[in-house]
Amino acid sequence: MKQELRVSLVQTNSGPDRNANLADATRLMEAACLADHPDLLVLPEYVDFYAGEKEGKITLAQDVPGGQAYERLAEFAARHKVWLHAGSLVERIPNEQRVYNTSVVFDRSGREVARYRKIHMFDIVAPDGTAYRESVTVKPGESVMTYDLEGFKVGGAICFDLRFYAIFEQLMQQRVDIVVLPSAFTLQTGKDHWEVLCRARAIETQTYFLAAGQTGTHLINGEKRMTYGHSLVCDPWGHVVAKASDGVGFVSARLEKSQIDRARSLIPMHDIKGIPCTR
Repeated sequence: MKQELRVSLVQTNSGPDRNANLADATRLMEAACLADHPDLLVLPEYVDFYAGEKEGKITLAQDVPGGQAYERLAEFAARHKVWLHAGSLVERIPNEQRVYNTSVVFDRSGREVARYRKIHMFDIVAPDGTAYRESVTVKPGESVMTYDLEGFKVGGAICFDLRFYAIFEQLMQQRVDIVVLPSAFTLQTGKDHWEVLCRARAIETQTYFLAAGQTGTHLINGEKRMTYGHSLVCDPWGHVVAKASDGVGFVSARLEKSQIDRARSLIPMHDIKGIPCTR
């Protein structure tokens, strides 16, 4: 059972070309493995295909398991003997006109050990008036995900889930040590909310919080849209212990079991019984 984990978060600029996206992600993962020898690699949301056209998503969605992206990422995990929390993939749903936005986790042998389908759809109007309607093309999932990573219990969520505390309360109740959040946060909301929310979730759950994001400009339905990037790692006390620069790349950190234990001993939130609020 490990007391420490090395992790690397990969930050990409994915688009509508799946082969190019996977090639870019593979190059960055290989660089991270060479430089920092991580136990766990984390990819961002929509790492295999990031475009807004409904027809494109339906046409290019692939089976999970069995699709090209799934097989290439499983093969990478096995070849490099690394755990891979594979961001999210566009998963085909038989006889449906929507897809799932799906995280898949592979162990060091390339075997799938967990799967999570994004629950909360990004249906908002941004400050500049841009409307986002993820639910038009994506069907929400229904359950949270956890898995054991060599003695660390890990929970997962995706992007817009970050704003909904209930999902993280469920993960906290299941005593996870690490939360992983692949994302494609918009620049407009990310510059004000990204780090604040990530740090808050780390503090509330007393976990390491790993958030890997898309970065830069993407062409969505013929319009240029920007993602925020700034992939980061927060410790259980809410400190940002690693953060990526602008642009594609990766960032690495070391996670220590002792820091989780320390935060929980200082403020024993798991053992404190809440008092119902009254009006």
